[in-house]
Amino acid sequence: MFSGKRRRLCAAVAFAVSGLALGSLTTGTVAAQPATTLCGKYDSTQVEGGRYIVQNNVWGADTEQCISVAGNSFTVTTANHDKATNGSPAGYPSIYAGCHYGNCTTGTGLPVRADRMTEATTSWDISTPETGTYNAAYDLWFDPEPSKSGQNAAELMIWLDHRGDIQPIGSPVGTFTVDGAQWEIWTGNVGWNVISYVRTETTDSVDLDLTAFSADAVERGSVEPGWYLNSVQAGFEPWIDGTGLATNDFSVNIG
Repeated sequence: MFSGKRRRLCAAVAFAVSGLALGSLTTGTVAAQPATTLCGKYDSTQVEGGRYIVQNNVWGADTEQCISVAGNSFTVTTANHDKATNGSPAGYPSIYAGCHYGNCTTGTGLPVRADRMTEATTSWDISTPETGTYNAAYDLWFDPEPSKSGQNAAELMIWLDHRGDIQPIGSPVGTFTVDGAQWEIWTGNVGWNVISYVRTETTDSVDLDLTAFSADAVERGSVEPGWYLNSVQAGFEPWIDGTGLATNDFSVNIG
């Protein structure tokens, strides 16, 4: 996965690089406008009145990447990446609710403790190109500290789609079925716990109950019941190219 961190530190592929974590973390947040273009490594913009933030998040490479943002949708318009697939991805262009390295949204119900999460639903619709190497995945971050501004203690990834020779952190440990869809589960640790759910039949559109994934992660010991869900992110981890990856619509509701 390679998740979060994205500046984040994503847990994506079989290995994570220590450099993953934080590099220079200066995030530029600007008021959202139609067709806002973000090209800086950590540029971000508020959308939907601050309910979500879209970020370019090129945390794992120095190659050029730009995204075009319009409301709660964005498209990767430039991505000159060419990274080895046995290491970390180039970045994680994404949209999120919650807090990411101190850059926080408003009005989403986050943070919330895992054992007190009564409702957490999300929908996400994407478009993916037929070239390049990438995944399309949610990244959920948990930590004992609410709204933690640094690296969180656990990362829960939900892979909708992937292309090329990549795999989650760790090793496969079983399967999980929810709402008729089956997911292969991988677990590992790269300085923080990582649990990844990889859809066995890829899709470009989902409506998910995140409480089901959170409860399973707690049961497997990757997340502690008293830890806080600090952010829900949805985006792409590109290793090679990535131009054309797009989020067409995204929403998350936490109760």
